[in-house]
Amino acid sequence: MICTERGSRETGRDYALRTIKENIIRLELAPGSKISENELAAKLGLSRTPVREALQDLAKVRIVEIYPQRGSAVSLIDYEMVEEARFMRSVLECAVVELVCQTATPYQIAELEANVKLQEFTIQNLAMEKLLEQDNEFHRMLFEIANKRQSYALMESMTVHFDRVRSMALSAVKDLKIVEDHRAILEAIRVQDAKEAKRVMEKHLNRYQIDREMVCRQYPEYIKK
Repeated sequence: MICTERGSRETGRDYALRTIKENIIRLELAPGSKISENELAAKLGLSRTPVREALQDLAKVRIVEIYPQRGSAVSLIDYEMVEEARFMRSVLECAVVELVCQTATPYQIAELEANVKLQEFTIQNLAMEKLLEQDNEFHRMLFEIANKRQSYALMESMTVHFDRVRSMALSAVKDLKIVEDHRAILEAIRVQDAKEAKRVMEKHLNRYQIDREMVCRQYPEYIKK
């Protein structure tokens, strides 16, 4: 498990929640794997209470399963939950990208350009472990430009199911279109073409359906039957 430094303003519960969620998304805590509160608490340098509270929060969105008296486990990939998470992202992000087309300043467009160039460099050099982070940053920037930071925070808390599939696609899918999509979204924003930006965003978020066969073939043990 990867443990990053605790933020100065993070409570123990917030730190545990963020770290466990990040490790679930990156498959460091794989679907179906058992979770020990004691082991997690020791690795995070926390007591069991904030770890237990974090697991309860994750259980509410069905990313962790808690079995009374028997411990906890990371939930298997449930494509019904993945689709629900994608639906939420699609509704919010299509609306946001339309706003961005109307409001983005030249400086903000330059920041998006820098992010996409970094993604292009990353994928050319096959540094796939960095691509998910850069992908998330691109989408976060769109919400910031649209002045919808709280909406992003809400969405981020609910879309772990979708994010796990995105993480698996980085290794399972040979012809990734992530960066190509981001470039197309950026160019639509640059010319203030809200209709095209929305069209590409919808296509971008629907790619998981195309990638599903390859993901299931590479990770059959992670998929809920």
